[in-house]
Amino acid sequence: MLYTLFVVNKAGGLIYQQNFSETAAKLSSNDYLRLASTFHSIQAISRQLSPVHSRFGFGIERIETDTFVLQAFQSQTGVKFVVTASPETKNLKNFLRRLYELYADYVLKNPFYELDMPIRCELWETMLQRAVEDHQRASS
Repeated sequence: MLYTLFVVNKAGGLIYQQNFSETAAKLSSNDYLRLASTFHSIQAISRQLSPVHSRFGFGIERIETDTFVLQAFQSQTGVKFVVTASPETKNLKNFLRRLYELYADYVLKNPFYELDMPIRCELWETMLQRAVEDHQRASS
């Protein structure tokens, strides 16, 4: 089960957040902004501390706990897609890659969208909801 999605721009600003579950934590807007920027900072630090360096140097990709899993995907442009889900949820990496494709198709190609600004695109919302439903169905 998916809990929450965050989309974070390359500067660490939260540009999109959506809860998918009733069990997801209900936080204030400021708390979500703080979480996004904190994850961005921790990921940057982990990239520098990592003993394995890649060309893109991503840093933290997955955190697993007893109660949830956090999976992150960073595009080459620096936009991060972060999802929290129940520990038994599978294929989160592929799910995030799919969301990036939707982001590229329905947000970046929208002539009214300004880069790094909050995402407010109706087609993105529709396609995101469809992708979430498909993933929930495939995971159950």
